[in-house]
Amino acid sequence: MPFDSQAATVLDGLGDLRGSEPASPTDVPRWRAYLAATAPDPTLDELRDGGRFEVVERAVPGPAGAPDVPLLITRPAGLPEGAPVVYHLHGGGMISGTSRTGMPGILREWAEPLGLVVVSADYRLAPEHPYPAGVEDCYAGLVWVARHAAQTGGDPERIIVAGGSAGGGLTAAVALMARDRGGPRLTGQLAMCPMLDDRNDTPSARQMTGRGVWDRRANQAGWTSLLGEARGTARVAPYAAPARATDLSGLPPAYIDVGAAETYRDENIAYATRIWQAGGDAELHVWSGGFHGFDQIAPDTAVARDARETRVRWLRRVLHR
Repeated sequence: MPFDSQAATVLDGLGDLRGSEPASPTDVPRWRAYLAATAPDPTLDELRDGGRFEVVERAVPGPAGAPDVPLLITRPAGLPEGAPVVYHLHGGGMISGTSRTGMPGILREWAEPLGLVVVSADYRLAPEHPYPAGVEDCYAGLVWVARHAAQTGGDPERIIVAGGSAGGGLTAAVALMARDRGGPRLTGQLAMCPMLDDRNDTPSARQMTGRGVWDRRANQAGWTSLLGEARGTARVAPYAAPARATDLSGLPPAYIDVGAAETYRDENIAYATRIWQAGGDAELHVWSGGFHGFDQIAPDTAVARDARETRVRWLRRVLHR
């Protein structure tokens, strides 16, 4: 698969990043250290951007018997009460990232122009906390957000779950959990290049082995960290790997996008297709030449701008149905 020509230029300069991606769960500490050194999280003051945004951190009750879930609660300064809420789940292959990961762009591109409260969850990471710790944290945070939306200035009747990569997979999982458990009624789910299938054996996973960002080997390291010896077996639950779900009916409207030149392409296409086959509402975009995370790593390319703008249009449309 060819890469977009502009994106390929950026990709060529990422030798250290691609060479540092984990090959096994034992590589996770080194991978986290690399990310902390090269792409540190923004500080709270940086997120506030000179008063442009209101930003607070709060710990809310976690799953039964588990620690509290830290939430980052953000909103544009002066936002009226009763605003729509985006519940954000960060990426990082299930093994890295925090509630602040990716938030500067979300505040600038989603929260401010659309008038949104954005609540980002800091869920527990593998391999220290294997499945179901992380996804149960995410669901517990969602339940709190829905029950206490007024405390954040949000509207409990307009909540969208959103995330990229691992966060995209968790977005899909939380939507399944909310349906199955009679939980919060979601307005939508926005899954960007979501990590859905622990089997890691689609044509695109094999095709992109050793190419691009987060290839098949790194993906296997993430899934193995989360699931251990269960990875790839019939013991894996749909809330761990949503591609395993046999029933995709009754889900909130879904937006799924992915690069054409990345590991997750085929599992994402299959997931959107199965939502349609179940009679559901899904919008799918496969961005020609895009590698995993191209919209964040190569943000100034034409394809990245198109991808980000299209998400904003979907958010605006689904929030005003």
